[in-house]
Amino acid sequence: MRPEAPIEALRPALEGACDSLGLALDPATLDRLLAYLALLQRWNATYNLTAVRDPGEMLTQHLADCLAVVGPLRRQLGAGTSRRILDVGSGGGLPGVVLAVLEPGWAVTCVDAVGKKAAFIRQVAVELRLQNLAAEHARVESLKAGGFDLITSRAFASLADFVSLTRKLLAPEGVWAAMKGKTPEAELAALPAGIAVFHVEPITVPGLDAERCIVWMREAAGAAPGLVHS
Repeated sequence: MRPEAPIEALRPALEGACDSLGLALDPATLDRLLAYLALLQRWNATYNLTAVRDPGEMLTQHLADCLAVVGPLRRQLGAGTSRRILDVGSGGGLPGVVLAVLEPGWAVTCVDAVGKKAAFIRQVAVELRLQNLAAEHARVESLKAGGFDLITSRAFASLADFVSLTRKLLAPEGVWAAMKGKTPEAELAALPAGIAVFHVEPITVPGLDAERCIVWMREAAGAAPGLVHS
């Protein structure tokens, strides 16, 4: 799928962001990311998926922001592996769509309580031919099927609410990866018993002058060794 002309003009910026992050993407993958950006812009005009309107700002604040977590997630889960990912409060599919595009072996489920957002993600899956991407219109606490290897969120809720609402959905050796801005010291202190924070990983987003981090968590009991990355 070739992206629309105005979005196509952002290809050099996207390539530069990927280079900065050490992501070597083939032309087809770049096409998919740009086509996703075009869909996000088009649907946003009607359904208000994001407050960011300018495509260039969408590229930096949304696409690059999510691309920045791909390397850390690959180190944790293994690139090219078969994994089950849950993206909670996915909104317009961030980071779920990006993860599905870059890792075809990861089965990504995006869940959002807003129907129009889940409908958008389903449309993205159809138009970008992403058979590994699914969307659920539901509150996350109502989901029945668990066993996710990784549960992630981006600006969804406090860390305590995030893990409490999704705890039953995590696989026995699964991990949580919460995308945050500055290190959320107060949220870390408020985590419920039995949750271990094994790393707060700073990340750099190309073109964005703001602090970002991933808070990595798992169940404290029976945690598998060797999962901490610096």
